[in-house]
Amino acid sequence: MLEKMGEFFDARLNEYDRHQLECIEGAEMFYPYTAECLPEKSGVRILDLGCGTGLELEEYLKRNLFAEITGIDLAPGMLESLKKKFSGKNITLITGSYFEVPFENHFYDAAVSVESLHHFTKEQKIPLYAKLYNALKPDGYFLLTDYFSMSEEEEKFHREELQSLKKRQGIEDDEFYHYDTPLTVPHEIQALKAGGFIAVEILRSWGQTYTLKAMK
Repeated sequence: MLEKMGEFFDARLNEYDRHQLECIEGAEMFYPYTAECLPEKSGVRILDLGCGTGLELEEYLKRNLFAEITGIDLAPGMLESLKKKFSGKNITLITGSYFEVPFENHFYDAAVSVESLHHFTKEQKIPLYAKLYNALKPDGYFLLTDYFSMSEEEEKFHREELQSLKKRQGIEDDEFYHYDTPLTVPHEIQALKAGGFIAVEILRSWGQTYTLKAMK
């Protein structure tokens, strides 16, 4: 049974951190690694897409106490949990879809997203990446740590399965439902470049999770 995205994650809030860290291959390494790749100068502005309970921010704020962070997520319970973790930190939280929330142009030093964007299509991501590109300062960059399909056949299977499930449940709206539909790494890179990013580098991988760095 498909569940709406925000409702899915809030219903699993009590077990979310444990699941992410213990059940996803390489998670104990890729959260700290992603944090290490973010800029560490004082007052740096970071945009976190799909921030959840802030697992990557736990690592990052150990390294940069004075970063200014904006986090966006569909699940209000997740954001409330994040707020409690980081009381007193300079964090602005927005409940909503990062596809719809406006970003201020040339404002952020870096953006990050961890295990969130694998729910969306290449066509959905391109305008998001264009908006993100404009939100970054001239020397800014985007770090994407996410789960990817290992073949085009796998990518196609996931997409077709989601459409089949929606049809069986009589779902015809455009809301986001939780189901993993990861792109291949090459297709993700194509989407990032179509959004305006000049260069995309594969930094590391852990099984089917990769960290990509997209630069203006």
